[in-house]
Amino acid sequence: MFIVTVVFEIKPEKLQNFMTEMLLQADNSLLLEPDCHQFDVCQETDEPNRVFLYEVYSNEPAFQVHLASEHFATFSAHTHEWINEKTVNTWLRS
Repeated sequence: MFIVTVVFEIKPEKLQNFMTEMLLQADNSLLLEPDCHQFDVCQETDEPNRVFLYEVYSNEPAFQVHLASEHFATFSAHTHEWINEKTVNTWLRS
């Protein structure tokens, strides 16, 4: 399995908008991508503007399909100005 973790730092005034778009993105990924097995969206308890994603794909090519998807492009276009910082890491799970 191919794991992707993402940490976002969201502009406080855009947090609610971001979370609406992010939850839609998670739902679309699970619904439209057969090789997306898990897409968790979490907020840090002490800093709710920090949003953590945990995504599980069958393999790296499945993640590339996700990045090329129309719903990902729409999400990115809607949210890119609301993000102060974004850190992406990838992992392999046996």
